[in-house]
Amino acid sequence: MGNKNFFLISFIPAIAYWYLEENYSIRIAISGGLALAILEIAAEKYFTQHVHTLSKFNFYLILVLGGISLIGDEGIWFKLQPAFTGWAIGGFMLYRVRKGRGLMQEMIESMGQKNNLPPEILKGMEGHIGWLFFVYGSFMAFVALSWSTERWLFFKTIGFYIAFLLFFLIEVIFIRHSLKKKYLESLKR
Repeated sequence: MGNKNFFLISFIPAIAYWYLEENYSIRIAISGGLALAILEIAAEKYFTQHVHTLSKFNFYLILVLGGISLIGDEGIWFKLQPAFTGWAIGGFMLYRVRKGRGLMQEMIESMGQKNNLPPEILKGMEGHIGWLFFVYGSFMAFVALSWSTERWLFFKTIGFYIAFLLFFLIEVIFIRHSLKKKYLESLKR
């Protein structure tokens, strides 16, 4: 199983949690979600020979929030994991952009790739992605607190990919507009 197909396995704990919550007690649902999160990390290590930092972060977050959920006998903490992840990723990306050295630029350089976008465009794109994660995290907090587990499952899995696709399409249009504007300004000089 390749790295690019591995993301499908990350849906399993959320799907299992939804199924178990619908059919069993909250303690069983949380325990099942935690057990599958452990299996997910083990599978990532087995299939990719590596566990990504984000996977480790999510794993520990699920363990902590799942533990709080078990102690309180309330599943909301388990369901808040995507919110905390979105806030952490978005906040970190926005912090790096504000400090002047974005994470995307660093990743491009570490892979030995050439950046074909002007630095201000890449920085703007990374800022927009940071805001997407932060806002989507806030939305996921609302979903966890206000809507059903079925809706939470949708927005935690395929809903995020739909939102990211829409964001990406809007970002491409924005970048094209910015590059065209920059090109026209260079002609005036």
